[in-house]
Amino acid sequence: MGEERLPFRVEATAADSRARAAVMRTLHGEVRTPVFMPVGTQATVKAQHPDFLRACGAQVLLANTYHLLLRPGPEVFRRLGGIHRFMAWDRPVLTDSGGFQIFSLPGSRLMQEEGAVFKSYVDGTSILLSPEVSIDTQRAIGSDIMMALDQCIPSTADQAAARAALGITRRWAERSLTARGDSAQALFAIVQGALFPELRKESAAGLVELPFDGFAIGGLAVGEEKHEREDTCEFTAQLLPHDRPRYLMGVGTPLDLLEAVHRGVDMFDCIIPTKMAQRGAVFTSRGQLDLRRAVYKFSAEPLDPSCGCPTCAVHSRAYLHHLVKTQEMLGWQLLGQHNLWFYHRLMSDIRAAILQGSFTALYQERRQWLAAPDLDNPAAAMAASVRKSGPPRVLGDYAVHQSAAGFASIRHTPSGEIMHSVSPPMEEAEALYTGQSRLAERLTDTAADRPLVIWDVGMGAASNAMAAVQVYEGAAAAASVRPLHIVSFENDLDSLRLALRHKALFPWLRHGAPDAITARGAWVSHRFPGLQWSLQQGDFAETVYHAPALPDLIFFDMFSTRSHASQWSVEAFARLFAACRQHPAELFTYSTSTAVRAALLAAGFYVARGRATGVKTETTIAFTPPLSGRTAHDILGREWLAKWQRSHVQFPADMPEAARQDFAARITGHPQFLTSS
Repeated sequence: MGEERLPFRVEATAADSRARAAVMRTLHGEVRTPVFMPVGTQATVKAQHPDFLRACGAQVLLANTYHLLLRPGPEVFRRLGGIHRFMAWDRPVLTDSGGFQIFSLPGSRLMQEEGAVFKSYVDGTSILLSPEVSIDTQRAIGSDIMMALDQCIPSTADQAAARAALGITRRWAERSLTARGDSAQALFAIVQGALFPELRKESAAGLVELPFDGFAIGGLAVGEEKHEREDTCEFTAQLLPHDRPRYLMGVGTPLDLLEAVHRGVDMFDCIIPTKMAQRGAVFTSRGQLDLRRAVYKFSAEPLDPSCGCPTCAVHSRAYLHHLVKTQEMLGWQLLGQHNLWFYHRLMSDIRAAILQGSFTALYQERRQWLAAPDLDNPAAAMAASVRKSGPPRVLGDYAVHQSAAGFASIRHTPSGEIMHSVSPPMEEAEALYTGQSRLAERLTDTAADRPLVIWDVGMGAASNAMAAVQVYEGAAAAASVRPLHIVSFENDLDSLRLALRHKALFPWLRHGAPDAITARGAWVSHRFPGLQWSLQQGDFAETVYHAPALPDLIFFDMFSTRSHASQWSVEAFARLFAACRQHPAELFTYSTSTAVRAALLAAGFYVARGRATGVKTETTIAFTPPLSGRTAHDILGREWLAKWQRSHVQFPADMPEAARQDFAARITGHPQFLTSS
């Protein structure tokens, strides 16, 4: 039956992603996915003419059964020949079942097995919306794709409530199938289960046994965090059949769409393009613009120089600013046209990239700026992050710092120290840590009998950990790799929490993992189950002994000796060395301090020169004795030893005189100097 009603064919799947491009045939024409469906709740997309919708590339419109049931009513559609003739739209239409609208009226409806009883906002009469009434209304509307009635609940509901809703949704799905009868219209079921993987799995397993033509992921964008939505979307999409379309309901921003396509979703709808336009906001290739701001009063530029929409072709930002400030309907219409054009161009670009085998490059590029503030105006970008309606730039002992070079980092206010003050955080993370440690190469050693383990010491805003996550995801998408376990050590999560509030300034955090680490202290990739990240929160001196696995790589990125000297002491490195338990491990850090290198040597590590980064001509690498004869690193030789012996920081300032002889003996007698020239 599915093949008769909605032929669906996957044309290509990205080699390094779950993103896919497909074609499906509806009663009113072919639809090429991924596809965004503008929301036409009342048989009209707000402030937009059907001719423009066709011109901008809209393939499917979404209408709402709940609203159309109340006005104009199913009899109007029966008499006038369905919604396509009614609204002069000759392309496909999908109708929602009304389940979300029931959810949105908790104070004025009664849920029962038969259906939902609510009062009409038109005339106050009581209405029963059952699966049979919903499908009968959708048949009268004449949509190409109907949705089975479901019970939508908050995504954050407890397990008992989620399980009860799941049961009702399954029973209503079966009744919806029966009510469809011999109609040629396609019918989708909706997977529920809140944020509980086991319930999502149970819901999907029950529904895929039934002859539905496609499946929707419901119950998201209703209260959960971004990382929870993305994780649940990815997990659920994998449970659905490859040969039928997957629809994520009610989501979302352009970045949300990109992330969901990456996770295997084909279809989307959301009111955001027109709703944001009503508020004077638009998406552009240079970031989001708020046309209410006075900075655009005299701007003769188009909204987006690279956009081909009718608005950008004719009107200036100044004129659009004027329309927004005077609340003219034309402003809503013109900004809505631009946003819808932007959405459809994004979908078109994504589809082309999947077919051409270049989706990964597009994904990495677009996710960096899709949610950014106005990139043409750096001052406005910073102002956007601090305006009263946005999150504050300070949290606890930390503040957002904007460098003169245009990148953001985190400043520790008590000491004044700035994390990554010279180079962008991810640039340094990739050069100094993931690149120098040859992480990508190490991951290809699939003969290894254990996961590769990274200790991320001093997590901060998570740039080093996320650099490792990105390396793994790129490598795992292209070839078989060994598992990777990241263990981060951090005593104060406020720096990460602050950065997460400003993801536009810290784009590497636009990923589900950092939110999960902050909320739960652990994250496991649904897409690549071999990738895990856990948090050891507390003082490093104490938590180092409780790490779940011995390290292969140590990214040591603590605050500097200037403000946090104890973290770089002989005692601190001795604890770290002892925790390694003679396991082959390499440590990478930015410091080149003679005192730091001496402390590492005294603790038992071998020490070598690392690559340059920023203004530093070299950095430091240390490793445990098992690697002493198996490394190509530039090990410090006797010339460094002579330099140390002449140094004014030969001994830690707080070291008692009686202990200095033993300390000196540990340095001069270190095996690396006995074998070096």
